[in-house]
Amino acid sequence: MVRGQMAGTDGGSAALIAESLSKRFGSLQAVDAVTLRVGGGELFGFLGANGAGKTTTLKMLAGLLRPDAGRIAVAGYDIRAAPLQAKAVLGYMPDPPYLYEKLTGREYVDFIADIYRVPGGAARQERIAGLLRLLDLADAGDDLVEGYSHGMRQKIALAAMLLHDPQVFLLDEPTNGLDPRSRRVVREILTDLARRGKTVLLSTHILEVAQAMCDRVAIIDKGRIVATGTLDELRRAANLGGASSLEDIFLSLTGGAEYGEW
Repeated sequence: MVRGQMAGTDGGSAALIAESLSKRFGSLQAVDAVTLRVGGGELFGFLGANGAGKTTTLKMLAGLLRPDAGRIAVAGYDIRAAPLQAKAVLGYMPDPPYLYEKLTGREYVDFIADIYRVPGGAARQERIAGLLRLLDLADAGDDLVEGYSHGMRQKIALAAMLLHDPQVFLLDEPTNGLDPRSRRVVREILTDLARRGKTVLLSTHILEVAQAMCDRVAIIDKGRIVATGTLDELRRAANLGGASSLEDIFLSLTGGAEYGEW
């Protein structure tokens, strides 16, 4: 067994495991004992208001922040004991994405491919060209990233994340700033990834997107998970009827008074 790899710890087919994650910044308990298990082939939504702890949790899952307590396993690899192995099978898209302004979009994706040791040559360039076409960036691929709109930056970051074909995807607000056509393309891409057995965890504040796409969701409020499950399971947890929307459930479970912006 590879050092840092976990066997028999997930109780099933979970490809992404977070157990009792906690993170404090000064007096603020940003994340408090968060536990998540996401399986292969699952499209999992992570919902919460601004400041609820979504981004902090995602950064810990991606290995960018060290939790004060708890453990994380990605495809069986403990992210602390075997960080390189875990990150090699992980794709992470933050919001906003971190990009190099003085590279063209094509150069940026090619650079990320080097980091992940994607084999070079014609096959890689064809793959990059295909992703640019898919995301409607073919005409802008040779433009500098500094001239990209927010939506274009989201899409070039998505292209770079897809290139090395990871097993587990973490996406923080992936549809932010996208026009309706691009949102549909992204939704189709993520749905297809799950259909192919990939694990997809996405945070979003667009509840209609989560309701339409996700197999299960977790709702985080003030750093703690208040509910996890399918839409029907969440309706039962919130004591709501069968016609209740995810928005109804969310507002019921979190209080909802301060979420008018949604």
